Amino acid sequence: MQTSILDNRSLVAEPLSPGKPKAAGAGRTMVIGVAEDLKIEVFDRMEPLETEWRRLQRDSFTSLHQGYDWCDAWVRSHGHPLAILRGTIAGETCFILPLEIVTTRSVRIARYIASPFNNINNGLFTPAFRARCNAQVARSVAQVIVRALSGRSDLVWLQNMPFDWRGERHPFAALPSAENQNHAFQLTLAADMEATIRQLNAKRRRKIYRSQCRKIEAHGGFEHIVAETDTEKAAMIDLFFRQKAVRFDAHGLPNVFRPCEIQAFFRSLLQVAPEDCDTPLQLHAIRLKGANEGKIAAIAGLSRKNDHVICQFGSIDEHLVPDTSPGELLFFLMIEKVIGEGAAIFDFGVGDQCYKRRWCTIETVQHDVLLPVSARGRIAAAGLQLVTRTKAAIKRHPALYAFIQRLRARAAKEPTGESEG
Repeated sequence: MQTSILDNRSLVAEPLSPGKPKAAGAGRTMVIGVAEDLKIEVFDRMEPLETEWRRLQRDSFTSLHQGYDWCDAWVRSHGHPLAILRGTIAGETCFILPLEIVTTRSVRIARYIASPFNNINNGLFTPAFRARCNAQVARSVAQVIVRALSGRSDLVWLQNMPFDWRGERHPFAALPSAENQNHAFQLTLAADMEATIRQLNAKRRRKIYRSQCRKIEAHGGFEHIVAETDTEKAAMIDLFFRQKAVRFDAHGLPNVFRPCEIQAFFRSLLQVAPEDCDTPLQLHAIRLKGANEGKIAAIAGLSRKNDHVICQFGSIDEHLVPDTSPGELLFFLMIEKVIGEGAAIFDFGVGDQCYKRRWCTIETVQHDVLLPVSARGRIAAAGLQLVTRTKAAIKRHPALYAFIQRLRARAAKEPTGESEG
């Protein structure tokens, strides 16, 4: 029995019949009606979907973090079980949700692949499906997703989704959600650098840039470089990991880049060949001249898809030319470069920091959609919503947030009394 999602009757999920061949890498198929039949299938491998996946990812609405190469690099370095959802209408793919299953405190969570390092998540949807996916359709699709993941997961946690992005409303905006505590920050790029900084305080921005250049020239000068060869990429990413470790240790914070699988993920991204200007990861740096000849003062990792550029990470060597703000200078140079290459958005990613507000014209609110699959998942969802709302409330009060950060740093530096042997 099938029902229409346009009425209020209960949905019926239909598993694949024993005699029907199963698609390679797929689990069971759940079926609902949407004028034509909408089928939702669960895949435990990426490869069977590669052709359709790469076709859908070309859409500018889709985040580069749901790109095939980004997800593939994470899957190969981490090996978490996959639960990739494909929706089809009349045999045509209308969406793909690339999910992985991670277990935290005995709760199995289905989340976007590589979520801890994703700045924005949209899923992959065709324009036609986005146009027709009203609130009732979204709720019905969510019900079938929950049934499809029964036994595989306790909770579906779709993090960091902007409900309004590039002039469109997200298909899942009507689903139960919580505002993510971290907003994302973007700069709209104009035809040239002068027109771009005119959106900001152009006079002050030019003054800062000239001052940084004069100071660094006094130390012997610099050049803006991009790692091109495999040797250059390997050396620069290793240096980034070292610079970041020094900074985290100095502030008593956990180093999220320390795990071997995280480093393998970023190294793998660097091996993906760019397509024109598009690339999952490209390393930029300021290389010094003069007395510090050849030394790297600042590094940043950029990703690009279509006209959208995201800064994934950055680091500086605080012992080299410390009075010149090389990280800020590198941002100016990178933005100027991508403007010349036709980019329209420079994305500073999630997290509210002073330098982002100095640069950005757009603050994007993101949301987390929580779909409990089991009783354990319902409890976990309630806990996650409470934690998210508490963090959001704290971050709305800068003095309280700074005080808690100081406490965290102090706690990280205090001995635990545990033996390291």
